[in-house]
Amino acid sequence: MSSSQVLKAQDLHKRFGRREVVRGVSLEVACGEVVGLLGPNGAGKTTTFYMIGGLLTADKGKIFLGEKDITREPMYRRAQQGIIYLPQEPSVFRRLTVAENILLVLEILNLSRGERKKRLEELLESFGMSALRDQKAYALSGGERRRVEIMRALAREPLFLLLDEPFAGIDPIAVADLKEIIRKLKGNGLGLLISDHNVRETLLVCDFAYIVAQGEVIAQGRPEEIAENPLARELYLGRDFRLN
Repeated sequence: MSSSQVLKAQDLHKRFGRREVVRGVSLEVACGEVVGLLGPNGAGKTTTFYMIGGLLTADKGKIFLGEKDITREPMYRRAQQGIIYLPQEPSVFRRLTVAENILLVLEILNLSRGERKKRLEELLESFGMSALRDQKAYALSGGERRRVEIMRALAREPLFLLLDEPFAGIDPIAVADLKEIIRKLKGNGLGLLISDHNVRETLLVCDFAYIVAQGEVIAQGRPEEIAENPLARELYLGRDFRLN
């Protein structure tokens, strides 16, 4: 696949019962770009995120990977095409070691034993986890667990990572480490879409962001533009919000 791919959502709608929770949301993220999808609780951002990841199907609108319409494709098919969703909830196997968690993904790929070993070592070294390779996942800190989850996703060599609340449940040092990892992934050409309640940390790592409120995009732009947007400040950020 081309590294210049774009993941694009156009005019997404979703209704639960009589309530339309997403009304015409459009956004896009390119490879080598970090994009934030932010908004207050109940705004429709999580539903939008789930539709892009394949956990929910849009009632109306389209989702494209490059020129291909993937709107109706399930989550596993999107993963095969390079779109990996990382949930907020812990997804590691607690009783397996760090290395075993990664090998579990590598073993379902069409790789030789030597290729699996090489990719495992590259991931462990790249994320500074070589010394913890034999550590059981239940003994890891929140930040270490997040690294394992990202390594497992990268084992499939995706084009896009969808990070759902990546800064939740980890301490400030781990947040700083994760931001550095995100920048590194961007530098390696991955596209990242981030949804998180930690607004400031998310904006500080983003190239572009969308603010969703009442099911619609009310603001979009570079982080500094979002921080100064009157409607975003009124409905979500607060009048005293400062980016730095």
